[in-house]
Amino acid sequence: MANNSLDFGDITAEVRPAPKRAPAPAPSSIAILVVDDQKSIRSLVVECLRGLGYTRVAECEDGQEAFEYMQRQTVHMVISDLNMPRMTGLELLAAVRASPRLKGVGFLMLTSRGEIELVRQAIQLGVNNYLTKPFAMGDLKKKVDSVLGPSA
Repeated sequence: MANNSLDFGDITAEVRPAPKRAPAPAPSSIAILVVDDQKSIRSLVVECLRGLGYTRVAECEDGQEAFEYMQRQTVHMVISDLNMPRMTGLELLAAVRASPRLKGVGFLMLTSRGEIELVRQAIQLGVNNYLTKPFAMGDLKKKVDSVLGPSA
């Protein structure tokens, strides 16, 4: 399967790859925002990212908090859950893609296995890739690399 393809059981769809860039910068220079209403999931993702060398990692509890954070801080990539209070992951993705300043931010959606229709909607909104929960650190690395470019 190509990097710009998503395969979700009975769905295979082409997604927009992240904008072409020079070789990927060092993970320590990339700012990643992890958005999930479950603290345990946020902590797991942050721990995995730090294990991969990403040190500029911030956390938000929902899409509204994340979008407000992104207005104040530089973010290169968002890793967001779909289902959250106040503003869902789909609503956050739509807001990011509608913002001239943020539309180029890489976006990785965290999904559960049964969220096929929501994955379709995310594809239509311009998600770069998705990761199904539960996941291993190697899976997260592959998905992050597919959005940002390979890291060391």
